[in-house]
This record gives sequence, C-alpha cells and structure tokens, in this order.
Amino acid sequence: MKPLGFRNGVCLAALSFVLAGCAVGPDYHHPAAPNVTLTPQPLPSSTVKAGRLAQNFVPGADIPGDWWHLFQSPQLDALIAGAFENNPNLAAAQDTLLEAEQNVRAAQGSLLPTLSGSFGVQRDKGSGAGLAAFGNGSAGETSLPAYTLYNASLSVSYSLDVFGGERRQIENIEAQSEYQRWELEAAYLTLTSNIVTAAVNEASLNAQIQATQALIADEQQLLSILQTQASLGGVAQAQVLQQQATLAQQEAALPPLESQLAQAQNQLAAYAGQFPGNFHLRSFTLDDLALPQDIPISLPSAIVAQRPDIAAAAAQLHEASANVGVADANLLPQIKLTAEVGHESLTPDTLFTPQTLLWNMVAGITQPIFEGGQLLAQRKAAIAALRVAGAQYQSTVISAFQNVADALAALQYDAQTLAAAEEAETAAAQSLTVTQAQYKLGGQPFSSVLTAEVTYQNALVAKVKARAARLSDTAALYQALGGGWWHRQDVTVQCCGMIP
Repeated sequence: MKPLGFRNGVCLAALSFVLAGCAVGPDYHHPAAPNVTLTPQPLPSSTVKAGRLAQNFVPGADIPGDWWHLFQSPQLDALIAGAFENNPNLAAAQDTLLEAEQNVRAAQGSLLPTLSGSFGVQRDKGSGAGLAAFGNGSAGETSLPAYTLYNASLSVSYSLDVFGGERRQIENIEAQSEYQRWELEAAYLTLTSNIVTAAVNEASLNAQIQATQALIADEQQLLSILQTQASLGGVAQAQVLQQQATLAQQEAALPPLESQLAQAQNQLAAYAGQFPGNFHLRSFTLDDLALPQDIPISLPSAIVAQRPDIAAAAAQLHEASANVGVADANLLPQIKLTAEVGHESLTPDTLFTPQTLLWNMVAGITQPIFEGGQLLAQRKAAIAALRVAGAQYQSTVISAFQNVADALAALQYDAQTLAAAEEAETAAAQSLTVTQAQYKLGGQPFSSVLTAEVTYQNALVAKVKARAARLSDTAALYQALGGGWWHRQDVTVQCCGMIP
C-alpha cells in the first residue's frame, strides 16, 4: 500500500492538471486590421510621365525581400550586403533577440518540477551533561565520543500553477521575445532604407556640386567681361559690383554642398559598420540608380501584417495583457508541493541500506491576506498599462498608414515636379542655344550668353533635386510597406524569433 502522503500528493498533482487550462486575466487577441483606404482620393494607375517613364501602381502586388535590387546598382547591393555583416546596431538587435529567446526557455522551466541532490558529511560531538539532565547518563560524564553523520538526499519541489500565474508570466516573456523579433526586422528595414536614401543623397549632392561649379565658372567669366567693359566705359561700375555679389553668393553655396557630401559619405561608412577613414567607395551618381517602374501597393489589411513596427506594438500589447493575468494570479492562493527522500548513516558503507531511509512530503498553500494594498495597486497599474499599450498600438497603426499615404502622394508630386523641371531645363537649353547663335551673328552681347548659361545651370540643379526626390521617396514607400522581409533568405526561423 502506498503511504497516505504519497496518495495525497498524487491527488494534488492530478488536480493541478485538471485546472491547468484555467488562467486568470484577459486572453490576448490580435487587433483586427482597420477597414480603411490608403489615400483620401482614389489612387491613379500611374504617375505622370517624367524622366522618360511613369511609375505604375500595382495594387496587391508582392514586395521582394531584396527590394533594393530594383534600383539596379551592383555597388548599392554590395554596400548593403557588407552592412548586414558589419553593422553593430544590427548585431546588437540579433543578440538582443537571442537573449530574449533564452529568457523564454528559462521561464518555461518554471512549469516543471525542480529536482536537486545533496550529499553532506557532518562531524558532531555531544555533551554528557545534557544527556544526564534527561536521565540518559551519569552526572559526572561531561563529554561523549565524537561521531560522523553521512547524508545523501534528493529533493523535489513543484508549484501548482492552478490559476495560471506562471503561464501568464511565461506569456509575458514570450511577448517580449516576439517584440525583439520585430525589432530585429525593423533594424533590417531601417538599415536598408537608410543606405538607399544616403546613396541617393550622395548622388544628388555630387550632381549639385558639378552644376554649382559650372555655374561659378560662368559667373566668373561674366564678371571678367563686365570688368573689361567697365574699364572701356561700356558699362557702369555698379554693374560690375552687382556681378561680384552674385558670384560671391554662388561661391558661398558650394562649401555647404561639399560639407553635406562629406557627411553623407561618412554616414554611409557608419551604416556599413566602418570607420570613415577606412571607408573607400566610389561615389554614387544618379545615373548609377535606376528608378523602379512598377510599384507594389499592398492592401490595408496586409500593411498591418507587414509592418515590423505594428507587429512590435502588438507584441507590447500582448505583454501588457499577460501582465494583467500575472497581477490577478498574485491575488489568489499559491500551492506548492515538496518531497524529499534520502539516507542518513554513521558510516558510509551503511548509508544506502533500507534502515537508513528517510523521506517526507509537504503540501502548502499560501493566500495573501494583507499586503498594504500593494497587490491591488499593482493590478490597477497593469490594467492602466494595458490601456496605454492599446492606445500606442492604435497610434502606430495610424502613423504607418500616414507613412504609406505620404509616400504615395510624394511619388505623384515628385513626378509632376520632375516633369516641370525637365520643361524648364529644355526651355533654358533652347534659350541658351538661341542666345549663342545671336551672339555669333552680333545680335546679343556675350553677357547675355552667360546669363542664359546661368539660367540653364539653375534649371539643371532643380532637375537633379527632382530626380533624387523621386528615388528617395520610392525607397520610402518600400519601407512604409514593410520591405518584403517575409521573402528574405538571410534569416532563418528558430523558436520564437528569427536569427541570422
């Protein structure tokens, strides 16, 4: 027959399995996607034609995981591949995810019994006077022989998660791990988008510097002509001074552009995980970057699933929901079972004999009675935190849809701006051609030719900025739509997250 304590322990364990499906607190449900449109007005099928092509909007089309390949720049592809290997922020995000996953595995162990073993050797010497007081020895006997006590035991402890407090705590930690998974995806997306934007910025600055340098050369040539004419009495000195001021303004515009170019190159080095002094890369030009023509437009419900920041906000909402369950369980009784079996003997050779067997089993229940209002306050705080997480999730979703709407509007207006800039450049180029022809025939002074050249160079700078904006806003749209991380092959799914 089994001992009574053993049978009671079995009953309590069985009860815990019966109640295992009961976990106090709210059960988390992922918020539904909003039923909205992406833009206030219906989206056209394409932008206006600019730069010899229009960008087509393709609703429901999928996004490639390596979307930056669409810019058709091997140099850009190599830069991003190197950044994946060396960027320290990306490495930190990967290891943070690993840390979170190991915390999940550690927390899951709380649902299992704990088993520990011990072995001890104890040397004792008793007092004869103490024995005499109880009639077990003579009054004159002042000491007893020393002896050695050997002990070997196994201890088992198990907390019955009757009300699901441990499971809610594990749910909380799993949500934290899920949050870090999406933070890693956001780090990938942010890094690739930033590199594309920085490359476009560098290309734009290179083109602007070239146009500005040509403009300064034209202004210097015009000043030289005016100075010669003024010395001959052909023009007033005031005209020379005005041209000097114009030239100085153009020369002053060049150093800020060169400073911005240096900063853009240093930023690319940082994204690549390298020091600026060790970073050597051929400068990007606008001709190095092709404009993607077919632009995928995700459905609103898909955007919610694709955006890493929305998924991260949902994980935080899940974490806050589980915390409410933990706070609820802390108000309820906690049941714990412990058992210990071992042997105790005066000699090692008799330690594991049946006569030296010892065992005990204890079942305990603890119910909070008075905690100074601490547990109730913690529960109210958890509920408030849940409401905060819900509001933050809603804010993240709204911001995500704003990002998409902004990028779509920008692409349409960028195309219109580029088309207008092309018209202005064409008109300025034609004006320059006509003025040069008239000058050759004696119908225009050379200063008119230089003025036409200045106008043409300014139109060229405006066109450069418009081309760059179109490329940058295309990258911004791919980022706003989630970047196609679900197709990437540089990560593999393991346990609760994605680990490169």
